[in-house]
Amino acid sequence: MIKKWFRMLVALPVLWGALALSQGALAEEDFLDPEVAFKFSARALDANTLEARWDIADGYYMYRDKFKFELTGGTLGKPGLPPGKMKDDENFGRVETYHKSVRIALPFSRASGATSVKLTATAQGCAEAGLCYMPQTTSVSVALPPPVAAAPAVTPPPAASSGSAMDGLRSLGGLSMPKVLPPDEAFVVTAVMADAQTVRMDYQPTESTYLYRSKLEWKVKSPAGVSVSKSNTPPGEVKEDPNFDTPMEVYHHPFEANIALSRPLAANESLVLEAVWQGCNEAVGVCYPPIKRDFTLAATGGMATATAGAEPAAAQAGGAGAESDTSRIERVLKGGSFWAVVATFFGFGLLLALTPCVFPMIPILSGIIAGQNHDTPMTKSRGFMLSFAYVLGMAITYALAGVAAALSGTLLSNALQNPWALGIGAGIFVLLALSMFGFFEIQLPSFIQSKFSDASNKMKGGSFIGVFVMGALSAVIVGPCVAPPLAAALAFIAQTGNTVLGGVALFVLALGMGVPLLLVGLSAGALLPRAGGWMNAVKYFFGVLMLAIAIYLISPIIPAWVNMLLWAALLIASAIYLHALDPLPEKASGWKRLWKGLGVLLLIGGLALVVGMLAGSRDILQPLDVFKGGAGGQAMAAEARGLGFEKVKDVAALDARLAAAKADGKPVMLDFYADWCVSCKEMERFTFSDSKVQARLADAVLLKADVTHNTDADKALLKRFGLFGPPGLIFWKTDGAQSDYKVIGFEKPEKFLSSVDAALGS
Repeated sequence: MIKKWFRMLVALPVLWGALALSQGALAEEDFLDPEVAFKFSARALDANTLEARWDIADGYYMYRDKFKFELTGGTLGKPGLPPGKMKDDENFGRVETYHKSVRIALPFSRASGATSVKLTATAQGCAEAGLCYMPQTTSVSVALPPPVAAAPAVTPPPAASSGSAMDGLRSLGGLSMPKVLPPDEAFVVTAVMADAQTVRMDYQPTESTYLYRSKLEWKVKSPAGVSVSKSNTPPGEVKEDPNFDTPMEVYHHPFEANIALSRPLAANESLVLEAVWQGCNEAVGVCYPPIKRDFTLAATGGMATATAGAEPAAAQAGGAGAESDTSRIERVLKGGSFWAVVATFFGFGLLLALTPCVFPMIPILSGIIAGQNHDTPMTKSRGFMLSFAYVLGMAITYALAGVAAALSGTLLSNALQNPWALGIGAGIFVLLALSMFGFFEIQLPSFIQSKFSDASNKMKGGSFIGVFVMGALSAVIVGPCVAPPLAAALAFIAQTGNTVLGGVALFVLALGMGVPLLLVGLSAGALLPRAGGWMNAVKYFFGVLMLAIAIYLISPIIPAWVNMLLWAALLIASAIYLHALDPLPEKASGWKRLWKGLGVLLLIGGLALVVGMLAGSRDILQPLDVFKGGAGGQAMAAEARGLGFEKVKDVAALDARLAAAKADGKPVMLDFYADWCVSCKEMERFTFSDSKVQARLADAVLLKADVTHNTDADKALLKRFGLFGPPGLIFWKTDGAQSDYKVIGFEKPEKFLSSVDAALGS
């Protein structure tokens, strides 16, 4: 017993020393006083709502479940606590917390005759460094505005509204999706005459939405001689908004604005006030265009009515019944059930199988099958399994792209279709072609092959994993084509924000795209030769196709004359390989004569490209047209005298130009363009240079958004119109209303003229 007491006595100084050190460490932190760390204030938002606010210092936080309120001089309703940030707290476990600031709306009913109330608030917070404060109780007196007898003017929803555009997909397969409300439901705005010279505007953003303070505007339409002399709005929360270059003040919670008039209204006068506001839904990344509404208010405080002013740009209808292919696809997606949407995506995949999205994959897969080890028999079942492994790799890649679109609202092609990515993709195809020509054999590294050796042996040949990887790589290189179905599909997925739907939909779309590839694999045993010289001929053929794909990939980023020279080199080299310059033997077979004839045609085509390029032509389809003064020799001049576009760099510049065009009564066309966009250049070369197109758009304001570099401003412009990449054409009518009709992808002059008539009215 004596020894135990002795040990305790020896340990006490150690414990005291540790305690002193810990107290010293805390002192060194120099913690703020609680009233400084958590600055409290309160005010009356209106006659029936108080607002309690805490400004939280950096490095501190408050607990959501520790707020308590008492009211003297009235009765409190349920506090409107905003959602907090989840935190694994060492004191209370997993809790919701607030950082930076928090505003809590407190509905209440005042006691009869009360002109002020006393609010008592209790809250608790901590420092991130480890110190937690005791609950702090603070009381403050709040002056109340006079009670309002007049009924408020409420902005009505648009006529004949069928609800949110996404309501048809609200319960896809039992999955929960963020709801994108129409603008009048997302932001409930009311107006009332506080007195004969003051209008009080009450703004109520719904959950996950916010309003910009700088986008609030007011203008008196009647009576004549009355104007807005002063407006008073509360300070907002500072937000680093991706749509603007500078930090913006925003409102996440209800607030009011007081509008002072230049003179009091007479008893028999009515006020028509035009109000403008703009906000976003941060849960799904959708920003609404500016919303304009008219409020009619009686000076006597009677019942007021509100009428809709100019509709928001995104809500305007296009031509009477006009609907573009892209709009039609979006409507189909928004109105279906979960499995109907999945089936639709499979159908889109079958359609995309006929586009350049899938064409490059056919020679890759066929080249892989053709280049298989001759010791392993190529049967239909083995060919099908190889194809299935390839399609599975492609489908999983697309599924990941769908999930990414749901999470971020951006398309992989924006990052991949730049000079570096296109150059790397072309280089990969050149390497594949050289492999087909027998210069080397592409294999997985030996250390990877050793890890998969057991699985490979079980799969009779061991190439399934390599084919799977090749399928995934092919999808990354050439898969993300911004064709109308895929652009609309990804826009739809990004708006839902549903990762499960995004992954499943894009996986099924890739399976639809892979149907031709599966057929190629299934028929490989019957269509492709198994051995001999014909096998080498097949490999060489696919090698040439891969070189052609490499040239196609880099064509948007190289000069036109370099593009013509590369195609000429490919044609001439292929012609020489087919013995175009070699004499035929006297008793040559029919096949040799056929190949020589094909070689001569390729040689002539290649030489025509060289001659036309040297003469100044830049038209790869009609290189010799330069010698008769045709369009081929004047391609660059045609582009130069095409439509005269004015460039806009960001959303603010676009809005300013749209406002000017509306004031002038001119229609507007906005063209999304990028240097790497093949369809954009086709539109410039073949459509915008057409005389009829130029005449049709002679009176229109032509704007161009160059999104080549995919900057934050470029992303904001694309997001505003639900686009994921160029080409895309957006239209506004003479009254400033945006048309629902938009053009995505290349259109020939005749089709484009019809689209312009549908968008702007004939």
